[in-house]
Amino acid sequence: MKSRNGATSALIEVPPPRPLQPAFSGLVDDARDSLCHELGPLLDSLYLYGSVSHASATPGTSDLDLTLVLSRPLAAREAESLECVRSDLQARHPEVTKVDFDLGVRDDVLNPANLYSWGYWLKHECRCIYGTDLALRFQPFRPSPAVAQAVNGDYAQVLRDYVTRISQAQDPGAMQRLQKEAAKKLLRATNVLRPASDSYWPGTLEEYAGYCSGRYPDMAERIEFFLAHAKAPCASSDAFNEKLDFFIDWMQKIQRISMPA
Repeated sequence: MKSRNGATSALIEVPPPRPLQPAFSGLVDDARDSLCHELGPLLDSLYLYGSVSHASATPGTSDLDLTLVLSRPLAAREAESLECVRSDLQARHPEVTKVDFDLGVRDDVLNPANLYSWGYWLKHECRCIYGTDLALRFQPFRPSPAVAQAVNGDYAQVLRDYVTRISQAQDPGAMQRLQKEAAKKLLRATNVLRPASDSYWPGTLEEYAGYCSGRYPDMAERIEFFLAHAKAPCASSDAFNEKLDFFIDWMQKIQRISMPA
């Protein structure tokens, strides 16, 4: 395979982890200790992802994103207790605007049927901060539409749900957080439109936006809107949702056109 600059690039790069930013090291320690105390042996392994993991976070603006791999599914009472841990962490740490937990179960993570979703996610998007690093079970992945679809093929359903939640949000702060989350999801989801022949694989939101704009220049202005709102949302709910609805419809149309007969 050839990358866009002509160099051979058969696999998605797995860069070495960068040192955590000092502004977030206390938060990461607190999150790990709190989760270990609450879940005990239920917590199989714990991973950072997103800007804090990549050491590119901005204090007071970025989120803390964590993937929890559990030894079994949570009972209802355990799920309620875990939500209390999450909300308490968020309240204690103003250096982030939100703390997010994504949950998985070890058997599902290691199931071969989930290789392109869980396998890719842990190998290329996550940094292990507790437990046995399950990413070591996987080889680096080749850039492909199959991986993009496994990770973000749910984009239409997820983003339509954001449209509803944004329209119903009563608090301006909550509406802005939802816009930020939706914009990030949309930018990453544009990768499902990638051609099978391209070995380039975007990493940052800016790279996702640039990759999509380069292939669809007529959409560049709309893509730039979502890139801006992934960092500092400011549109009204109606204006944001109108653009989001349009973009979802456009992506689905492109996928239908590109789909083999």
